[in-house]
Amino acid sequence: MDHSSLKPKLSNLPYLPGCYLMKDSRNEIIYVGKAVKLHSRVNQYFVGTHDFKTSKMVSNIADFDFIVTASEKEALVLEINLIKKYRPKYNIMFIDDSSYPYIKLTKEKYPILTIARDMRKDRKAKYFGPFPDVTAAKTTLKLLQSMYHFRRCRVMPDKVCLYYHMHQCLGPCQYDIDPKIYEQMGAEVTQFLNGDIDKVVKDLEQKMLQASEELQFEKAAEYKNLLQSVQEVISRQMIEVENQKDIDVFAWFSDKGYLAIQGFFVRHGTILEKAFRLSPLYGDASEEFISFILQYYENHPHARELVLPQGTETESLEEILQTRITIPQKGYRRKLIQMCLQNAQKQLQIKFEMVQKQEQMTIDAVEKLSSLAGQPMNRIELFDNSHISGAFTVAACVVYEDGLPDRKSYRLYKLHTGNSDVDSMKEVIYRRYFRMIKENSRLPDAILVDGGSTQIEAAESVIDSLQLNIRIMGLVKDDTHTTDHLLDENGNILPVQRDSSLFFLLTRMQDEVHRTAISYHRKLRQKAQTRSILDEIEGIGPKRKKMLLKAFGNFTGLKAATAEQIAEIVPLEIAQRVYAAIHTEDELT
Repeated sequence: MDHSSLKPKLSNLPYLPGCYLMKDSRNEIIYVGKAVKLHSRVNQYFVGTHDFKTSKMVSNIADFDFIVTASEKEALVLEINLIKKYRPKYNIMFIDDSSYPYIKLTKEKYPILTIARDMRKDRKAKYFGPFPDVTAAKTTLKLLQSMYHFRRCRVMPDKVCLYYHMHQCLGPCQYDIDPKIYEQMGAEVTQFLNGDIDKVVKDLEQKMLQASEELQFEKAAEYKNLLQSVQEVISRQMIEVENQKDIDVFAWFSDKGYLAIQGFFVRHGTILEKAFRLSPLYGDASEEFISFILQYYENHPHARELVLPQGTETESLEEILQTRITIPQKGYRRKLIQMCLQNAQKQLQIKFEMVQKQEQMTIDAVEKLSSLAGQPMNRIELFDNSHISGAFTVAACVVYEDGLPDRKSYRLYKLHTGNSDVDSMKEVIYRRYFRMIKENSRLPDAILVDGGSTQIEAAESVIDSLQLNIRIMGLVKDDTHTTDHLLDENGNILPVQRDSSLFFLLTRMQDEVHRTAISYHRKLRQKAQTRSILDEIEGIGPKRKKMLLKAFGNFTGLKAATAEQIAEIVPLEIAQRVYAAIHTEDELT
């Protein structure tokens, strides 16, 4: 792209801190960056040579905007907010809604030991972790539950359940248990999860020896297995370090246009490892690393200390995060940084070839599709519908940009056309593109419908009535419901070789739109099943409905509960209504 028209704007950029927003020919923001000096940083993109990825991004820049800030700190904060708002395609998106698993010990008369991800829901409880993954958390929880018999039932039953008979619960629902017993178990669990396992090991060894002396060999074998489990859990998940502190450690490594970041989380003197995904790099690696740090701590709790590699600009970062940041020169923190760096480097080397191969296959597939269609096919929208005998008729629209799913652009529709696939296709196409015209949204290069000539004609009639110029093609399946070939708007078959990258891309697309439609259809059906009973009961509004489903896990759990158990959540009179309504429904069905 010719950037000569941008020269006057580039020359007038101020030598001040701020953020810049790169835009493509459709005026969409494709990259957001921050700079200490806007003039110097932005001009760098348009002079000299760059690697392939940066050159690809620059070739798509048609214009740019900038925002001046009072300081580099304000530029950092603004950059993250702009990335969150616009989600530009060339920015590395490290914002992750997932959270690490913790082991949670509730603060109740009869506590529960369980796994939790959100520490904000119950601030009175004790949390231990984070664990590197849910498997590690479950393994540790299973071990603790075998040693400490806390209450298992979320809602207290009237009498003891199977866990009591399996000697995995003390049975507080039926028997009066001294609260001091639970206090002692809680203290020992806390000690164990804080890394002090000596007492647990000694107790198990003593019990194993005593059982052997009393000729209770099966009991002795149980204690021996528990001992082995303790040692296995500790050795697998925890590496002892010299200091009993909570520290987060991050390092990065970049090569060949990719960036890999590794994090170690030190909790109570033990290291928990978490590897972050490899991402294409379009900007400066150190700046992207700082962007990652800020994005990460928007959704995760801060440690008391953050350890980062040499060369990291920490002044603004420390002020924003309000966390002590250390750049170690020696000692075990320096060793942790070196370990992080080695892991990041290894992660990049292992994944680079695989990612590069997948990326090249996607590029090849888009080029082949464009060649078949005789026009660019960079942005494609696919449609599919789902229903059962005309009930809960829905449609899904999924969007692919350069061969990759653009999930933020997906749309779901409740339809009003019954079980006619042709009418459903007409309705969803009309609703989708009438709204896009009204909102002046970006239109796709092509529409792919799931079906043959009939579906293509239905979509084409609507597109013509809206006076739009969008290519329409059909994805046709064979007798085994496998993607077979493409069909153009004239009914011509466009063959796709089964071993080609295009075939695999089309198959992924077809599976994705079908999965999205089916998932939405199933969700509506499940919601309707619940609504048909609970929402018709006097005294049950949205709040109480949510409380009941949360307490019993789901509608099946609610149906299995007694009226007395339901009465622990809502007033007795309403609980009896709920119980009667559920079981009346069972009799009718």
